[in-house]
Amino acid sequence: MTRLTGTALRLTILIGESDTWHHRPLYAEIVHRAREAGLAGASVFKGIEGFGASSLVHTQRLLSLSEDLPVAILIVDTEARVRAFLPQLDALVSEGLVILDDCEVIRYVGREE
Repeated sequence: MTRLTGTALRLTILIGESDTWHHRPLYAEIVHRAREAGLAGASVFKGIEGFGASSLVHTQRLLSLSEDLPVAILIVDTEARVRAFLPQLDALVSEGLVILDDCEVIRYVGREE
């Protein structure tokens, strides 16, 4: 199990739910690659409304259902591990937003095996 405390980097990737990589959801590809890279963890969150660089609003509201809702993938790990993962994102993310933030890990505990 990866140990993680103290200073870290938070990587946030904002993409569309319908974005794909070789017929697979892009968010799933990013999560699986993060796991293969040994990163501490990755979580995917589906948005209910948003817009990006194109200024096109995507929403889940009943009268204007969108098939391309916003998706956020969050990854937190040491600066070295996160920065080593960035070249993979360059190849995967053709549209969207990639953000790095400094953060502090207070608690990171997994389930008992």
